[in-house]
Amino acid sequence: MNTPTMLRALPADHRGRLMRFAREVSFPPGTRLFNEGARAERFWIIRSGSVELDTYVPGRRAAVVETLGPGELIGWSWLFAPHVWHLGATATTPLRTYECDATTVRLMCHDDPALGQAVTQWVGEVLAHRLRSARTRLLDLYAPYGAGSAV
Repeated sequence: MNTPTMLRALPADHRGRLMRFAREVSFPPGTRLFNEGARAERFWIIRSGSVELDTYVPGRRAAVVETLGPGELIGWSWLFAPHVWHLGATATTPLRTYECDATTVRLMCHDDPALGQAVTQWVGEVLAHRLRSARTRLLDLYAPYGAGSAV
């Protein structure tokens, strides 16, 4: 199952409202967008390029749990308190994105319940997809052979 993109998840008028506050930003490969545990103050929608999401594993290198591409949302932690990143993210190719300020979008969602419901539904679907992907990837990496086959 693919991650729900903003294009598929939000009605055109809601997309348009969000994009009025977005700014285009670019990152070179290897740029760390955020670290697990840091404040989640913005989010990005990928225009082109790719990003690896990873999680800290004590005593080991960070485990990559998913790779994101065009149209996908980078980050969901900005929407839900305590607004702290649950994963880390690194650009793996030249990355072009739309960047949104989390506080601005949360205020828009508060002021317009229909927009808030649509954004929360979209981000909730992204979150559910990411949790399934992370679980499957971690089972692939660390569970005994065959432990993830029932996933």
